[in-house]
Amino acid sequence: MTSLAEKIATKSAVVGVIGQGYVGLPLALVFWEAGFKVIGFDVDPKKIEALSKGDSYIKHVGPQRVLAAVRSGNFSATAHFDRLSECDAILICVPTPLGRHHEPDNSYIHSTAEEISRRLRRGQLVVLESTTYPGTTDEEVLPILEKSGLKSPVDFFLAFSPEREDPGNANFSTRTIPKVVGGINAESTDVAVALYRAGLDRVVQVSHSRVAESTKLLENIFRSINIALVNELKMTFLEMGIDVWEVIAAASTKPFGYMPFYPGPGLGGHCIPLDPFYLSWKAAEHGIWTRFIELAGEINTQMPRFVISRLVGALNEERKAIKGSRVLVLGLSYKANIDDCRESPSFELLEQLTEAGALVQYCDPYFPEAPRTRKHDFGLRSVPCTAEAFAEFDAVVVATAHDEFKDPALYRDVRLVVDSRNMIAPLLKERGGNLRRLVKA
Repeated sequence: MTSLAEKIATKSAVVGVIGQGYVGLPLALVFWEAGFKVIGFDVDPKKIEALSKGDSYIKHVGPQRVLAAVRSGNFSATAHFDRLSECDAILICVPTPLGRHHEPDNSYIHSTAEEISRRLRRGQLVVLESTTYPGTTDEEVLPILEKSGLKSPVDFFLAFSPEREDPGNANFSTRTIPKVVGGINAESTDVAVALYRAGLDRVVQVSHSRVAESTKLLENIFRSINIALVNELKMTFLEMGIDVWEVIAAASTKPFGYMPFYPGPGLGGHCIPLDPFYLSWKAAEHGIWTRFIELAGEINTQMPRFVISRLVGALNEERKAIKGSRVLVLGLSYKANIDDCRESPSFELLEQLTEAGALVQYCDPYFPEAPRTRKHDFGLRSVPCTAEAFAEFDAVVVATAHDEFKDPALYRDVRLVVDSRNMIAPLLKERGGNLRRLVKA
């Protein structure tokens, strides 16, 4: 412990980050910028090739940061896990998806822990950052690591620190977002806290890894439930002829006891659509049924279908059927101005529209081609972001409010716009312009 603490204090420790995606790459760069030698691990050869050239494949991670790190000689990317033995600290940033029946899939965590275990040496710190249910670090990762014959805290240290990435947020970055850290024992907590304090602005120490695991779940369950609430209110108020966006704006003037959340076409990103179900699954093991979580999930997952129902109703009024209608979905990203489409509701919109017989295309300047996901492979290419291209469709559905879509001239010849993000009405009010028909969804 003393030896590792000294290495951290002098920044001679080598930090390995497994997973070079939206969480792992920014984290690796933050530790490099703090003065550590960093090795990034990933199983995707395309990512390794790009990083080795100094290229960035994530929009908000500027290529100049990656290029500077590579040229320094203190950052490298590899798919060879034998290099884990070079690392004094190993941070795990791998996916934790849901299965077909909303059951947690910790297979990436387990396989990564197996890779580490085969190379684990005395004096190393291992930190899990992947979101999961309470108990994963000490009940699942620890036994795998101890297959090496080493024990914690005598031989190595093990902790959990939840990622808190928010791509596209100009006010907070990996370095400035407070970092919650908890170890499986006091020694592991102390070492992990020391490491993160050497690279990040603020570290919040908690008593145990299970507290740290639960913290991330609470954060995203809070958001999921409140988003479900405003989604339900949106559907209710629409039937009453009330604009939910105006209601939210008015309620936001209250300076205490209220926090605004906004409706949309469904949940996206790797956290909010998935994380709550990790706790509900684990709670069921203890005979507890998390009804708020399940209800919120039910409401949020039905929102793409609600958007389509609004589209179908609007087309009916134009004496058109959804089958055979040309429909353009604006945006694949799960939120505005980022190149991240993980769990984006846009894919559900595209799937359900296709099943309904619509002739579907999409437009997104961040995705020239629709990426293949675990569930979808549409084989589509983005149409141009021009008024002429938009005019070719019977309806345009706003799924993501990219800045590139905020030119009123784009919609001058569009027959019907179905807006799930409340982008168009404020845009027309602010900048002027005409629109044949606008339906909020």
